[in-house]
Amino acid sequence: MYSAVIDELIEKFERLPGIGHKSAERIAFYILEQMSGEDAERMAGSIVKAKKSIRLCECCQNLTDESPCSICSSSKRDKSVICVVEGPEDVSAIENTHEYNGLYHVLHGALSPMDGIGPDDIKINELLLRLTAGDVQEIILATNPTVNGTATAVYISKLLTPFNIRVTRIAHGIPIGSDIEYADKITIIKAMESRQEMK
Repeated sequence: MYSAVIDELIEKFERLPGIGHKSAERIAFYILEQMSGEDAERMAGSIVKAKKSIRLCECCQNLTDESPCSICSSSKRDKSVICVVEGPEDVSAIENTHEYNGLYHVLHGALSPMDGIGPDDIKINELLLRLTAGDVQEIILATNPTVNGTATAVYISKLLTPFNIRVTRIAHGIPIGSDIEYADKITIIKAMESRQEMK
């Protein structure tokens, strides 16, 4: 229907999460028809720059261009509390509430035996290493309220038993089956405030 170059561009956008064929077409044609060549080059340059410069924070495993990241290195954060989340987008969602002042740990996924994702495939060992210093008093398990997210929270809570650390789980003000990144600020605030001990 289109030239091979346009088809290839559409196909690349279709690979992005949440982008179907129609949306991929709209994006491709917006770039080709309405975006200047300079803006297109700047966008492509930003993608390449981000891919080259962004890495994982040596402490929390969040995406950053400096390690440790600005949250881990801040003297204003409460270093006795670590909030464990599945992905960097969850850190952003919780930070946008301006209600949480502790540190984070990003797992980069959740346990999913059906998909072949086990404990060694996500950043659980890195979390355990952080606890050896003995400064942490509470772990907040803020994995998504899905089957995999809940299983991950239960698994981590059992691993933390020998550390004698308070382990809490965010309340389910966030609907079951949804992702934290799509929740509104008030829902996230209430979920954080109503967190409970893991048993």
